[in-house]
Amino acid sequence: MGLKTLEKITAALTSRPAELEQLRKQGKKIVGWLAYNIPEEIIYALGLIPIRVGQGGDGRLVEVGARHISTKNCVFVRQVLGQFAEKTDPYIKQLDLVAIDATCIQLYRLEELINFYFDYKTVVLGVPRNFATKEGHEYFRKEVEHFTKKLELFAGVSLEQSKLQEAINIYDGIREAIKTLYSYQSKDNAPLSWRDVSAVINAGYNLDRLRYLELLQELIKEVEEKTSEPQENQAIEARVFLSGSLIPPGDTKLIDIIEQLGGRIVGDDLWSGLNFFLNLEIKEPTPFGVADAYLDRIPHASLPYLDLPTDGRLANLKHQIQQFNADGVIYHTLRYCDAFTFKAGETKDVLKNVPFLEIHTEYSGSDFEAIRTRVEAFVEMIKNKKEIAELV
Repeated sequence: MGLKTLEKITAALTSRPAELEQLRKQGKKIVGWLAYNIPEEIIYALGLIPIRVGQGGDGRLVEVGARHISTKNCVFVRQVLGQFAEKTDPYIKQLDLVAIDATCIQLYRLEELINFYFDYKTVVLGVPRNFATKEGHEYFRKEVEHFTKKLELFAGVSLEQSKLQEAINIYDGIREAIKTLYSYQSKDNAPLSWRDVSAVINAGYNLDRLRYLELLQELIKEVEEKTSEPQENQAIEARVFLSGSLIPPGDTKLIDIIEQLGGRIVGDDLWSGLNFFLNLEIKEPTPFGVADAYLDRIPHASLPYLDLPTDGRLANLKHQIQQFNADGVIYHTLRYCDAFTFKAGETKDVLKNVPFLEIHTEYSGSDFEAIRTRVEAFVEMIKNKKEIAELV
């Protein structure tokens, strides 16, 4: 029997576009946002409705987007641009403002194009390349302060510290709930899968945040009640950890292949997954406090970091692999997602003896069988290795 709360989340997501349409008629404004360092708490505290935009997996929309941007840009950026070009997405067509940060330079280019070609109001949040330095922090503080002032003008209200604290409390609750769900999905006999948690995360970006937090808490309670003790003599499984480029809603090709071949995804360090919710502690309800917290979190791979032993992204990856008891890593990169592609080698070197498979793909079906063959060999290798270990 499925989890009833998952059905509630699906129903809430289905009715959300109509709900947003009514809210706009009442004078509410919707802010679509993208990337890794947009401080959603500030958007929410100003009475604006934050919606994270962008989907993947649709080769047709990639081609639509390619009419307005070079085909040497990643397929996610091209598909999102295609969504803005067609304006049929139930969320994109209702946006009053688009906020994009410059963590990923390709997404920064996306902001320019949707403003130029499709006449959307946009706001950009600058992100320092040297994020680990004192100067980088000072730059980002000023950027977040400037970003806040632009949003205040757009919203027609000033940011109140009490409202920001309320928003921080809600988002802290969401972050803790997501981490809790991740811990449950990796257990043996878990009543929900990594795919379920990923769908819950993506749904939350579109739902009212307070309602979303309530649903998360309800889901955790239901999961706790349904979680059973591990059974003895369970079948040997390949526990797979996903790393690399984002996997947005709609992009299920790799996930489908892994599961069809008997692999089980147990964790990730994707910026579209768990990483987004980790190590973000806002110590004071001010734009400066928010800026410090966002820059001190686990860094995005688009931000360069030359000292591998102290790279927080790699340290977190190793920790997560151990935490979720993963048997191997599938490092997934989208075509022309240069930041993650270039870091595949160093990531493999740092992980040393951890089984590692690099998959380079795009949003077409032409590489399905090739990926399937490589994943099948990887899954079988892990299972054989575990069978031998059990016999020794």
